[in-house]
Amino acid sequence: MLRLKWKNKQVRQVNLIAHSSPKSPITERYRLIRTNIHLSSGDKEIRSIVVTSAEPSDGKTTTAANLAIVLAQQGEQVLLVDADLRKPSVHYAFNVNNIHGLTSVLTKRISLDKAISNTHVPNLNILTSGPIPHNPSELLDSKSMELLMEELKGLFEYVVYDTPPVLAVTDPQIMAHKSDGVVIVVSSGKTSRDGAVKAKELLEKAKAQLLGVVVNEVKSKADYYQYG
Repeated sequence: MLRLKWKNKQVRQVNLIAHSSPKSPITERYRLIRTNIHLSSGDKEIRSIVVTSAEPSDGKTTTAANLAIVLAQQGEQVLLVDADLRKPSVHYAFNVNNIHGLTSVLTKRISLDKAISNTHVPNLNILTSGPIPHNPSELLDSKSMELLMEELKGLFEYVVYDTPPVLAVTDPQIMAHKSDGVVIVVSSGKTSRDGAVKAKELLEKAKAQLLGVVVNEVKSKADYYQYG
């Protein structure tokens, strides 16, 4: 399992640093996540990736967005999906509207091709959440969502899903079970050890393939990463 540790005061903001500063040390660590995903796949191809966190404000959307960017920097077509149907934020990060999106497609109010937006990042597209529904868990656990996820894998080399925190709702477990792998984000000094362990256990119960853990806001004299 890969554990990335760095001090980042901007972690709670959706900072697209992998695009704005592609040579920065933090961007290099997002590339390390990308490499770990490739190496952890084994015989199974990892193409749909769920990013979640143990608790709110751990930096999951920042991680999801930057992971999608470094995947797109390989020259392959990538889609970032905002599957946080309770507190979506991907549209803020990329400065696009959220009038239509994932929920619109699932309820057949708009076609998929019209719901997907291009971004200023080469090879990266996004599917925002769309209007917040009254039944997010039911939508994500529907046959329509399962079929959509398969369709997206046929259109894009990688699909990254930003989902809510594991300890808050069941949505991440639903999505993790349907995906090829999951990345958990925790925040040093904020996320409790018990919370992190519980999040891991819940995902394991969902039979998710855990690809790695990202640890944000480590208070240290120097930024560093390590394998564990």
